[in-house]
Amino acid sequence: MAVSVSYRTYLLEQMGQIRPVDSRRMFGGLCFFADGRAFALAADDTLYFKTDDTNRPDFEVAGMGPFMPFGDPARPMQYYELPVEVLEDPDQLAVWMAKAIAVAGRAKTKTRPRNKGM
Repeated sequence: MAVSVSYRTYLLEQMGQIRPVDSRRMFGGLCFFADGRAFALAADDTLYFKTDDTNRPDFEVAGMGPFMPFGDPARPMQYYELPVEVLEDPDQLAVWMAKAIAVAGRAKTKTRPRNKGM
C-alpha cells in the first residue's frame, strides 16, 4: 500500500490549491486531512475520497470502485477511488473535496454507543 514521494507531493499540490491539506502516513499508505477531518487516503499511488450515500453515486456514475484493502468485496471501506480527471481539474476537485470533507465531518460527529460495564 506504499505511496511514492512524487505522488504524495503531487496530491498535496493539487489539493493544496483548493484548501490547506495535511497528510500522515498510516498503515503503509497516507491519510489526508482538512479542518482536522480525515477525508481522503492514498494507497499504491491511488487516491480515494471518503463517501456516504450523499456522494457515493458520483463515484459510481464515474465507474469508480471502493477501496478494498483486504481484497474482500463484502468488506469495502467507505472510500472510493477518485477519477484522475477530477484530480487534474481544480474546479471539479474543489466540489468533490468539499463533499468528501462534509462526509468526514458527519462521520466524526456520529455518536457511538458506549460499553456499559457489568
